[in-house]
Amino acid sequence: MRIDVITIFPEYLAPLELSLIGKARRDGLVDLHVHDLRDWTHDRHRTVDDSPLGGGAGMVMKPEPWAAAFHAVREAGRAQLGEDASPLVVFPNPAGAPFVQATAQEWSDRPWLVFACGRYEGIDERVYEHLADAGFEVALASLGDYVLNGGEVAVLAITEAVVRLVPGVVGNAESLVEESHSAGLLEYPLYTRPARWEDPAGTVREVPPILLSGDHGRIATWRHEQAVERTRQRRPDLLDPAGD
Repeated sequence: MRIDVITIFPEYLAPLELSLIGKARRDGLVDLHVHDLRDWTHDRHRTVDDSPLGGGAGMVMKPEPWAAAFHAVREAGRAQLGEDASPLVVFPNPAGAPFVQATAQEWSDRPWLVFACGRYEGIDERVYEHLADAGFEVALASLGDYVLNGGEVAVLAITEAVVRLVPGVVGNAESLVEESHSAGLLEYPLYTRPARWEDPAGTVREVPPILLSGDHGRIATWRHEQAVERTRQRRPDLLDPAGD
């Protein structure tokens, strides 16, 4: 998988060198390129924004550097992946479709993603129109109903959610099947050794006895029941009317 990120704060993406994502990059499972949008400006101040036409607060990102950046990144990607390669361009945007686990799964099968990190009040609307006319596939993705200062935090989250689903990135692939949202439910409670633990307040806490039974069928049933109940309590919106 190839991933390109266009931003005015390339250093913000440094955490992608860490943990499983960093290892995936070193192992050649993910080819990640971070680009500074200001490299496609042509004035001495490297200007990427201007006042909104029609008045209003804040600043709007200019279309010229974005258009130049997208075309340069597409050219570079096609030199690597082939002339017919086409990326999915993702704009983190609170007005976009909710980014959910199913989205992460779908995008993990993509050979090429390009993330565009907006800032200020947003990006000139004509950029989206131009990309559509130029044959780019575009998606707007929202992490939730709130506003961030820019797209970089969202790109970190989305990249981690997507890349960890790429085959070979997570060592134990079975863990991806059982985690929260993978089956439309929150994950069941997890326990480890010791089976009997006295907490700092002196309260003895034991794991559910069924987990020590060795009966994997009953354990699987219990875990599903726990997942349904946890989902009902914390995220009832995820359950269908039948409750399962």
